[in-house]
Parts: sequence; C-alpha cells; structure tokens
Amino acid sequence: MKKLSLVDRLERLAEKGVDLVDPRQIFIDDEVQLNRIFPGSVLFPGTRLLGYGTVVAPGAKLGTEGPATVVNSIVGEDAEIASGFVTDSVLLSKARIGSSGHVRGGTLLEEEASTAHAVGLKHTILTSFVTLGSLINCCDCFISGGRSRSNHTEIGSGFIHFNFTPWGEAGDKATPSLIGDVPQGVFLRQERIFIGGISGMVGPNRIGYGTFTVAGQVIRSDVGARRIHAETLRGIDAPWTFEARGLSGPRVERNLEYVGQLAALRAWYVAVRKARLTGEQRQSHLGMAMDAAIHLIDSSMSERWFRLAQFLGVSTLPAMQLPLIACPLAIEPSSMSHVEWLRTLSDDAISAGTDWLQAIVQQFVRNNQIST
Repeated sequence: MKKLSLVDRLERLAEKGVDLVDPRQIFIDDEVQLNRIFPGSVLFPGTRLLGYGTVVAPGAKLGTEGPATVVNSIVGEDAEIASGFVTDSVLLSKARIGSSGHVRGGTLLEEEASTAHAVGLKHTILTSFVTLGSLINCCDCFISGGRSRSNHTEIGSGFIHFNFTPWGEAGDKATPSLIGDVPQGVFLRQERIFIGGISGMVGPNRIGYGTFTVAGQVIRSDVGARRIHAETLRGIDAPWTFEARGLSGPRVERNLEYVGQLAALRAWYVAVRKARLTGEQRQSHLGMAMDAAIHLIDSSMSERWFRLAQFLGVSTLPAMQLPLIACPLAIEPSSMSHVEWLRTLSDDAISAGTDWLQAIVQQFVRNNQIST
C-alpha cells in the first residue's frame, strides 16, 4: 500500500476532528497510526509524532509552550506535554509534563501526576497526583503518596536522584529507590511525602509516608514514616579502589524488593485496572493505555534485572519467578473512572487489597533469592 504524504496525513487528522493549530509546523511520521490520534486532541506548532506505538487521546494537548516530540508513547485523555521530548512512556488521564521535559523509556505518570519545567525522567513511576517541581533529574524511582490534587506527594525543585555508583569495572545502576510503595500507595489513602528542594538522594533508598526531608541535603539513608529528616556530610579521606564493590548482599535484597514492588504493580494493572475496563473501553484509547502501561512495567522489571546482573558481574540472572496470587477484590467492568472507583472502596477492601499486593512483593523476594 502506498504511504500517505505528510500533507495527506495531516488532512486526514484534521478531517476527523484533530485540532492542528498550524499544520505547516506539525510533523507526523509515516509509522504513526492515524487511528490512534483521536478527535478532540490538540497539536500545537512544533509538535512531532513518531512511532507505531504513539497514541494521543481525546483532549490531549501537545506543545502548548513550545516544540514537543513524542515517540512511541501514550498521551492520555486531557493529558498535556507543554514542550520537550517524550519516548517510550505513558501519561494517563490529565497527567502533565511541563516545558522542556526530557522523559525517557519506562516512565509512567498516572492520573493528574505532573512535573514543572525542565524535568528529566527515566524508568520512573509516579502514582496519581504526585507532583515534581522544576529542574529535577529523577531516574529509577517509584513515587507514591497523597490522596488528591490538593494533598499529594511533592518533590521540590532542584532534586536529583543519584542512580549511579562507581563500584566495579564500569560502575552500576542497581540503585532504584522507593518513595512510598506500591501495596499502600495505589489506593490513594496514604499521607503525602515532601522531599525538600535543592537536594538529592543516593539510591537505593526508601522514604516512608508522611515524611518531610529538609531542603539542601543529600539523603543517604532510609527515612521511616512521619519523620522530619536532615543529614550532614561527614568528611572522609581513605584508601579507595573502583574494584571495591561494597556490601553486595544488602544491595541485592534492596533490588529484589524493588522488582517485587513492580511485580505487585503489574498484578494491580492486570487484575484490577485493566479488568475494570468495559468491552468498549478495551477497544479505545483506554485499553491502549492499559496495555502500554503493563508492557512498560514489564520492561522496567527487565531493566532492573539487567542492572542487578551488571552489579553482580554476571552476564545474566535466572529468569524471574512471578507470584501467582489471586486478587481478593470483586472487580466488575465499569465506566466509572479509576480514581472515582478507588474512592468507593471500603476500609476492608483496601486492607485486603494491600495485603494481596504485599504478599506478591514478599513472595517475589522469596522466589528469586540470589546467592552473592
């Protein structure tokens, strides 16, 4: 079949109700499936869409503040990319990337999660409502906490998650950090977390719910729930060699726990989020978004497994053994939005769901022990 010219592709989008603010300044790659660019979406001047997997849902806005490039990514209903570059990522309903964003593979923003300007993300997952300030570099993190658009976990401007350590022959990235967690965080009932700005965190690390970390520090230790936390850097001058890998046992356990959290998130998306979609929704942009999110979680788990193997100095690790634990919640297809549905759940249902997800995390860790 003859490929359509760029002009023809743009005309077809305009005819079906896509708002092309200035077609002369919009590029649609010939791999993009036009049926995945939905009526009611708005493409501003400087928008570039590339890749077979790209989906732009109704109400989505691309390039509101400058040029925006989207590659093999899902931009959900009423979501927005102000400007920047987004590849192999998923933005669910009303999620927002601020201007000059640089969002790389494995990034998932759930409903109404957002960033301000100049934020870099890779293999990072923000649950609903989580907000990142400006001038942030946050790779290899899972971030949850909070209950609404006005009560949400926030990362202050100027934050860096240090996801590289120099151990071994070439260093490693076996450094994923949990700010919140999956089993409790997905239910949107936990206290918010605030990470002060002009700060950093050395992964792998963990921050509990209800905690406030002071601005202007580098967090090097776990912080429990409901704590106010500040660290100072102690001086050090000691013998060093890059071959010193440090304590591998604790690092392995921390990585296993993180992948277990992703396994729980995958179960949540398959057994709850996707299962709630009606037959019609499964054929729409909503079904495309759920399938893409599940694929993204799978790729994030594979990435962590690869990085752990690198840390241990081996070419591969045994295949992951995923737990098969049935969801205890009564799930029926419904057109009710995911966030609205969560707010209808009883305390007993939330407790049962949390226990189910926590059991997946724990069983994953038991099933995948690695000798060091």
